[in-house]
Amino acid sequence: MATEWKGKSKGTLLGYKLYIFFLKTFGIGTAYFILRFIVLYYFLFSFDSSKAIYYYFKKRLKYSTTKSILCIYKNYYALGKVLTDRFAISTVFKDKFSYTHDGIEHIDHLLKQNKGGILISGHIGNFEVSHYFLESRYSISKIHMVTTHAERENIKEYMESQVSESSMEFIVVKDDMSHIFEIHAALDKGGLVVFTGDRYLPGTKTLKQEFLGAEAEFPMGPYVLASRLKVPVLFVYVMKGPEREYHLYARKAVAKARDPQALLKEYTLSMEWILKKYPLQWFNYFDFWKDSLKK
Repeated sequence: MATEWKGKSKGTLLGYKLYIFFLKTFGIGTAYFILRFIVLYYFLFSFDSSKAIYYYFKKRLKYSTTKSILCIYKNYYALGKVLTDRFAISTVFKDKFSYTHDGIEHIDHLLKQNKGGILISGHIGNFEVSHYFLESRYSISKIHMVTTHAERENIKEYMESQVSESSMEFIVVKDDMSHIFEIHAALDKGGLVVFTGDRYLPGTKTLKQEFLGAEAEFPMGPYVLASRLKVPVLFVYVMKGPEREYHLYARKAVAKARDPQALLKEYTLSMEWILKKYPLQWFNYFDFWKDSLKK
């Protein structure tokens, strides 16, 4: 079983093209229906990711064996719907979705200061659709997402050709640390810089923190950088509701400056809180706690 995240998602270019064809031609409902069969394949044959997510339900959430197995399928289906929605909202289907918020006043206050701000999210829910809704509420020049994501180039190029233009830009973490200058430049312009705080690539520095009852490792970079920069820090999640709706949650970090461990602890507590509301929307399919092989 993979014990670390490898930086790439599954799927082939042909598979993406076929699925998007059905979505654009027949609509979201048909796409969701087809998705059930795609999910069944992953449920039956993706042993490594299924073992990882089973551990999350069984050992961390303390579900029964039967419920944990059923939740593997439900989790895959939730992920598939989130990925479908990410494309749908970025095209002609945006008006098919509704959007609510809890804590939006923290973003209001942050933007009124015009000093920039850091948002820390995670691989739960569907944060990447947030900018399509935030743009209609605010006048934001750019939203910058810091990422180590290394999707296959042919898939990336195809997806970019299919979606509408948005204010989301990506700052890719580089070995020469030049991304630090890009982050400072974005903040100096009053922009929002987004980190995902729950994944790291092999060889990068980490911090350890208890999460859902067991110790886990988190990337050190976002917490060190966010704790040192003199800008507000928010924990922000965008979670899918039962129908075609999304809910944004924003909470203000209160950890003292230059204390990345305290900031990480706040982050894990906020993640635990949101996962109690949306347990099926945890989308990390590797040995997150480094002990699922032993349990």
